[in-house]
Amino acid sequence: MLRPEEARRPFTVSELSAEIRRFVRPLTALLVRGEVSGIRRNSRGCYSLDIKDAGSTVRAWIWDREASRMPILPEDGQQYVFRGRVDYWRTGNLIYIIDRLEYDDVGRLRARLETLKRQLEGEGAFAPGRKRPLPFLPRTVGLVTSPTGAVIHDLQETIHDRYPNMEILVYPAQVQGMASPGSIVAALRQCNREGRADVVVVARGGGSFEELYAFNTEPVARAILASRVPVVTALGHTSDRTVADLVSDQECRTPTAAGERVVPRKADLQDQLAERRRRLRREIGHLAAAEQERLEARRRRLLAVVPALLRDREQRLGRARALLLQLSPERQLDQRREALIERRRRLGQAVVEVVRRRRAALVDRDGRERIRRAMILRLRQAGEGIEHRRRRLAALSPESVLARGYSITFDSATGAVLRSATEAELQSTVDVRLSKGRLRARVEERTTDG
Repeated sequence: MLRPEEARRPFTVSELSAEIRRFVRPLTALLVRGEVSGIRRNSRGCYSLDIKDAGSTVRAWIWDREASRMPILPEDGQQYVFRGRVDYWRTGNLIYIIDRLEYDDVGRLRARLETLKRQLEGEGAFAPGRKRPLPFLPRTVGLVTSPTGAVIHDLQETIHDRYPNMEILVYPAQVQGMASPGSIVAALRQCNREGRADVVVVARGGGSFEELYAFNTEPVARAILASRVPVVTALGHTSDRTVADLVSDQECRTPTAAGERVVPRKADLQDQLAERRRRLRREIGHLAAAEQERLEARRRRLLAVVPALLRDREQRLGRARALLLQLSPERQLDQRREALIERRRRLGQAVVEVVRRRRAALVDRDGRERIRRAMILRLRQAGEGIEHRRRRLAALSPESVLARGYSITFDSATGAVLRSATEAELQSTVDVRLSKGRLRARVEERTTDG
């Protein structure tokens, strides 16, 4: 309280402001329920807003540091419970500084969440057939989580404990606060853009419904659905499955479980390989033994059938030898020599027979005379035919035509025969062939009949 003597002198504005701030300083950690109106964000990341009810309005601020840690961002028209302190600014305004908030009506928030779930389910986003299988042994594992804290430590330790030389790529993201949805979406997009990871784990160390709200937002769900890389969620122990869990390709309760899910234990793989190597060797031994038995059985059967095969081959060889003897050149020559002798004998007999018949024909003189007269007649007829054809040929020859007063005219330049006056050019020279001799003339005039 002001002392009476101090109240008599005037306060300066600064003194009055300091007194007011002193009086309102106990108003810390106050809970206020109200509806948000006119929320704005400035260039430094601070938010200004009005909190109102039916009768009053209070001006409020959220500093950028507190805003980055808050799980949800206030929205116009929504009812919240705020925690903060009252401060008096030198501009003359009483301001409510907010450091924490939560939904006053969680039921309405859950109703909005159920609407989003129904929408995504209608699109088939939760269908098991849409979800992609995880690689059996990834070359690189991507982690979308906070770069600090126990979550990333647990993931890296679990993965390297199971597979010491596994490559891990960390895509830092805010997993709490109003900026976390956009940060998670950006990290997932960067992971897909680089294309180095074979599987990506989106992880957080649990939390309340409000703290996990980023994983119930549509942008994060759409980013997981659009990812070309299989996505595993590990959001900590919680009874509620987030939308991110529902749309992911695999869901794990803890980061440790996610590390165990995406990476097999290298020692187990080596044991499996060793066991398969032993089994393969046993199988090869069994197969080799069985093959050896089959070869031995075939050898015994072969030894049993060799004598019969040899006898059959000897019989075939004998038949081939006999056929070869028949087809040998010497045998062929002998056979042809014998055939030639036989033909010569037959030819001699035929000649003797012809001579005998000719002699008999010569004995017949009348027959010879008839033949002579027939030959003379045929020769006379042939001579007459030849003379007739000679006379016809002489009558048709060019010399005979020229002898009757005709001539043949040639173009002097080309030597071609001219059959029409139009074929000769005026003033050109022509050659004229007569029955005896040639003439060269110049064309002075051309006339054509009719």
